[in-house]
Amino acid sequence: MPRTSALPATSSPAALLLDKQVCFALYSASLAMTKLYKPLLDGIGLTYPQYVVMLALWERDGTTVSELGGRLFLDSGTLTPLLKRLESAGLLARLRDAEDERRVRITLTPAGRALRSRAETIPACVLESSQCSVPQLQALTRELADLRQRITQRSG
Repeated sequence: MPRTSALPATSSPAALLLDKQVCFALYSASLAMTKLYKPLLDGIGLTYPQYVVMLALWERDGTTVSELGGRLFLDSGTLTPLLKRLESAGLLARLRDAEDERRVRITLTPAGRALRSRAETIPACVLESSQCSVPQLQALTRELADLRQRITQRSG
């Protein structure tokens, strides 16, 4: 599909139909996904934003707050309260970097590492509920990541 710098101007009423909007498809799918995750995450004591933080830390323990924010597309004003709640729950620790005290490193506690085993059933539940195959979900994930990258590159 060729890239254009702007959508063509149209007076067609179809251009503004709700079900034709990619933003609405993404938004409503996100709502449905959050609703699916809620009882699964309640079972391990996390909210969805906390789960995303924990996923990133299970992948890379010891990361800095700024690296984690970049990985999750979250600013420090959003990330810091999440980290404080997870620290209060005993799942992680925030420590000043020994080499550069301006940086704060996030490390999982034993309880935070142990929580991973309780979360391991979640992806299978999501896969089953989606009624998609693994390759379909992998392709969708790649397409959405590509879309996000194109949008963020364009909007700066």
